[in-house]
Amino acid sequence: MAKKPQLAIDTRPWRDPAAKPFVRIKNVTKKFGDVFAVSDVSLDIYKSELFCLLGGSGSGKSTLLRMLAGFEEPTSGSIEIDGQDMTSVAPYNRPVNMMFQSYALFPHMNVEQNIAYGLKRDGLPKGEIADRVAELLTLVKLQDYGQRKPHQLSGGQRQRVALARALAKRPKLLLLDEPLGALDKKLREETQFELVKIQETLGVTFIVVTHDQEEAMSLATRIGVMNQGEIAMIGEPTDIYEFPNSKFVAGFIGSVNMAEGIVIEDEPDHVRIRSAELGCDIYVGHGVDCAPDQLLWWAIRPEKIQLSREKPESPFDANVTKGMVEEIGYLGDMSVYQILLESGKRLRVTQTNTVRGNPDSITWDEEVYLTWGDSSGSVLTV
Repeated sequence: MAKKPQLAIDTRPWRDPAAKPFVRIKNVTKKFGDVFAVSDVSLDIYKSELFCLLGGSGSGKSTLLRMLAGFEEPTSGSIEIDGQDMTSVAPYNRPVNMMFQSYALFPHMNVEQNIAYGLKRDGLPKGEIADRVAELLTLVKLQDYGQRKPHQLSGGQRQRVALARALAKRPKLLLLDEPLGALDKKLREETQFELVKIQETLGVTFIVVTHDQEEAMSLATRIGVMNQGEIAMIGEPTDIYEFPNSKFVAGFIGSVNMAEGIVIEDEPDHVRIRSAELGCDIYVGHGVDCAPDQLLWWAIRPEKIQLSREKPESPFDANVTKGMVEEIGYLGDMSVYQILLESGKRLRVTQTNTVRGNPDSITWDEEVYLTWGDSSGSVLTV
């Protein structure tokens, strides 16, 4: 459920060196005692982006979000929103709203009252409040649920009420902390579509914190992967998945096979890596910034490997190894194969189940060949 393709450079401002960021985080550090929760993070986010901060527990993503909201003050560094320095500005004076994982709806108020709460506190006229609440109920597809209390709603409906309430004051920036974490898998997938559609309709800048890689890949225009208080990589979902910049990012996003190797041929248009783990050479069809005889790692996604019973021809005298089918996981749309190589290393391979009940499919304990293209994997030096 990636964002719609946008080809013009002005719709991807992060590719334009002259574009002005909407949110600018400069050298921000946050310490709790001697512990660095966030360490020297710099990050530019552009207007109307749906940006995801992705990381595991303790990576610093929620602390960074709380500093954007004003609930925590940086130990050092600065935060600008729409050209204004917000580093020391109180939360209620920022053009920002935050939607919490728990949704935090008032149980004694109905849906309309929950959405209207912030507008009433700001003293808006009753007619204007009613119009805006009606507009938001339509936006989140809850027109017929205005009189219900939160306990009369499903998890997905409560999530949409919380989103409507967060948008009611028309913030320039909406911060969402694990917004779909309380939903079951199917509902989460359905709600991802709705969240993207709402964000595109309003054009509000969203920053979403999540630990769910699939969710980040589905929602985001760009992703910032966090690890131990630092940004490990920033990129569009395809860049993060297909071209990771480190072993950590490759291993954190999706499923990956990783093998060690030594560079034995280093040319401007290709490198050859000898891998004892794979029992074959790896031919990479582009140059790599590395030294001769350097130890490095090669990462390949399970869907980029092909399986066959017959040994395939290799134009490079490389990129072919063999093993035994040890395990098969049938997931309906695809099957996951665990292949035990002669070296003892295991590789994971996925194949789409395009044929219904295929009698010729590869099965347990078969000897198979594994092959891949010269641009199918990523060479990693860190």
